[in-house]
Amino acid sequence: MITRPTVQQSRSLIIDLGVVIFVAACLYGIVKVAQRWEAPLQPQVQISLSLWALPRYTLLSLLRGFAAYGLSLVFALTYGYLAAHRPRAERVMLPLLDILQSIPVLGFLPGAVLALVALFPNTNAGLEIASILMIFTGQVWNMTFSVYQSLRAIPEELVQAASVYQFNWWQRFRRLELPAAAVGLAWNSMMSMAGGWFFLMVCEAFTLGEHDFRLPGLGAYISVAASHRDLHALLAGLLAMATMVVAVDTLIWRPVLVWAQRFRLEDTAGTDLQSSFVLTWLRQSRLLQAAKARLAHPVSEWLSAHAAAERQRSKLPTLSRHPWVGHLLNGLLTAAALGLTFGAAWRLAHLLGQLPLSGWWEILVSSLLTWLRVSAAVVLSTLWTVPVGMWIGRSDRRCARLQPLVQVVASFPAPMLYPVLIIAFQALGWGLGWGAILLMMIGIQWYILFNVIAGASTVSQDLREVAQAFRFTPRQSWRTIWWPAVFPYLITGWVTATGGAWNASIVAEYVTLGKTTFIAPGLGSLISVAASQGRYDLLAASVLTMAVAVVMISRYVWKPLYRLASTRYAY
Repeated sequence: MITRPTVQQSRSLIIDLGVVIFVAACLYGIVKVAQRWEAPLQPQVQISLSLWALPRYTLLSLLRGFAAYGLSLVFALTYGYLAAHRPRAERVMLPLLDILQSIPVLGFLPGAVLALVALFPNTNAGLEIASILMIFTGQVWNMTFSVYQSLRAIPEELVQAASVYQFNWWQRFRRLELPAAAVGLAWNSMMSMAGGWFFLMVCEAFTLGEHDFRLPGLGAYISVAASHRDLHALLAGLLAMATMVVAVDTLIWRPVLVWAQRFRLEDTAGTDLQSSFVLTWLRQSRLLQAAKARLAHPVSEWLSAHAAAERQRSKLPTLSRHPWVGHLLNGLLTAAALGLTFGAAWRLAHLLGQLPLSGWWEILVSSLLTWLRVSAAVVLSTLWTVPVGMWIGRSDRRCARLQPLVQVVASFPAPMLYPVLIIAFQALGWGLGWGAILLMMIGIQWYILFNVIAGASTVSQDLREVAQAFRFTPRQSWRTIWWPAVFPYLITGWVTATGGAWNASIVAEYVTLGKTTFIAPGLGSLISVAASQGRYDLLAASVLTMAVAVVMISRYVWKPLYRLASTRYAY
């Protein structure tokens, strides 16, 4: 007897077919990118402005962005976990992270491109790896700060409960720490992708002196269209980017945000829970359920058993007859690290010695001007993002409706607006010195907004009902519930926005409009000029000065604020 499939079975079959098609499309994209990597290196790449080239360029940029995001996610979880669990390492890791996220892309890009092209002289692999690494530097920092802040803000009662139940490191990470970081990591992941698109044109259309290192992609397409003043191609490129952002938001970020709702610390469900038809369909896929049962669960069980075995071995007395072997290996590794550090420091000192004293004075004055613009941009961004982020984050319904719009606007390549704003500044009689503050704000305000929304959305329904039951005034609700929830996330937003502002200074203080270049005195324009002229001594000195300034800010501003957030403003 032949039985007809039920409606649910038919739907599951269609969903499985969609999953197979999606996986096949991803594999096809990976194969095309691999062919691109193996292609011979060309001295100059011609970027076609044909509309038929847009789909291929969009696919290449999308795959580069997600390759960089994969690296960023692994780095953020590893680095944030170690910084939160190793107090001694935290003293070095946190300032180092602040330095790295504040160094402009042009501080990484010349050395990385030249080194990787020399390593792969005959293929495009070096340029592709350099592009992914540069997009990585625009994505990873706010994700890492988010993981660190979330792990430090875990309630002490839950930490003690994990100790009582004798969780090993994997059980603690999977059942406590990863859920605690899920909401903030989801929002900052979206912001990271937006940050990657911000510097897409810089990474895919990079020139160093007379050398042209362009790569076929959406960023290069938009850059060439803008330089040729081809309005139709420019609008087509922007439309392709907006379409790509909306598709990624619908297929990936919306399901991730809905999935992250399950990790709220509350006893009652929210009244306006978000939903995603993509996530609903994926939960009905038999292929994904089988993969979860046969792959994810066994791997998790193996990691748990391995962690438990390590824990038992650590309790046993050591039987090694040669403890000097471990000390010798540690000594050799330390000596090698010190040797590399001193070698790099010696070469850097030799390079900096070529810069005259007048160059150092110019760097000092430029640093002060850029710091004033960065501070103004962060303050002005905070004034509007905090109330708007609170208004969005306090309602799951508003989050569901406005999040795609915010994601699209945040992912828009802000440098594309700079020529239009420069024309407006000229009409208003403004100089680029003041206008650079607005140009910085366009790129950094989203870091604060996304973190405020994430912080407000983590407030449990239990606390909201308590505020209603006790008839809290708006001021009481703000002081006792909303501000403690938002403040740790706001610090992360400030840290990443400040680093983003230093980074954005290279394009905000140095803007090219046709054949005219507008320059505002500052460290960002100094770095841009040094990179374009190939003055490596000035470039290295400028980046080093920025690193020193960032260390001081991290030590005397961000570190005390993080300590305050983990003590006074922690549930």
